[in-house]
Amino acid sequence: MTLKDWIKFIILLIISIVFVAPILLVLMNSFKGKLYVSNEPFAFPNAESFVGLKNYTNGIEKIDFFSAFFVSLFITVCSVILIVLATAMCAWFITRVKTWYTKLIYILFAFSMIVPFQMVMYPMSQVANTLHLDNMFGIVIIYLGFGAGLSVFMFAGFVKSVPLEIEEAAMIDGCGPMKTFFLIDFPILRPSAITVAILQAMWIWNDYLLPTLILSDVKTLPMAIQYLRGGYGSIDMAAMMAMLVLAIIPIIIFYFACQKYIIKGVMAGAVKG
Repeated sequence: MTLKDWIKFIILLIISIVFVAPILLVLMNSFKGKLYVSNEPFAFPNAESFVGLKNYTNGIEKIDFFSAFFVSLFITVCSVILIVLATAMCAWFITRVKTWYTKLIYILFAFSMIVPFQMVMYPMSQVANTLHLDNMFGIVIIYLGFGAGLSVFMFAGFVKSVPLEIEEAAMIDGCGPMKTFFLIDFPILRPSAITVAILQAMWIWNDYLLPTLILSDVKTLPMAIQYLRGGYGSIDMAAMMAMLVLAIIPIIIFYFACQKYIIKGVMAGAVKG
């Protein structure tokens, strides 16, 4: 390799270590006793500090892990499905129907991506409470609103790459708009749909602030893990590390199962049109 290649390799290696090190630190400390996590956080587990799966069993019992897990799973799956279907249809409509109001809708979706969540979180929580959306069914609608901007933007870029002649041929064969979209366009949009699903699932699964503001009767996994902090000075760091490991496993599996579509979908949504 040339000097330039070595420099690139070293830079990428450092960046990889920076990103992977915190995950390895959490995994390593999840097998150590509570006192050793506080006193020797960077030391590898040894015969004295290793406690096996004790932190995992303690954490599961303390936070009612499986109940919180299925709440997070329900909210994430329902939100992602709704976001993908609704925003794909919306992007297809505003791309194919070229009028002043579809252009305005597209601009509003694009504008929504630059509005900070902190700017609207308190009015949003009041509106959600007034409309009785403060439950795990209502929060799915709220996630649709917050996830629509990026999703429509990505889908719209990909729809522009789909030849209009394909849709015209389908309509000549007797397909209406809905059949044309679901039988012709949506299968072609699969790379973008999977990319949107991955990005939205990672955000919704790991989100702590929005469920904390909205939900009043159930707890998501990030909310439940936060309860391990307890009162002042009583934080169970070992159990928290173990629960963090369990919390990130599903999203890592989902990501690696679908990651081959990410670059293709992102590039298509970014450069087309």
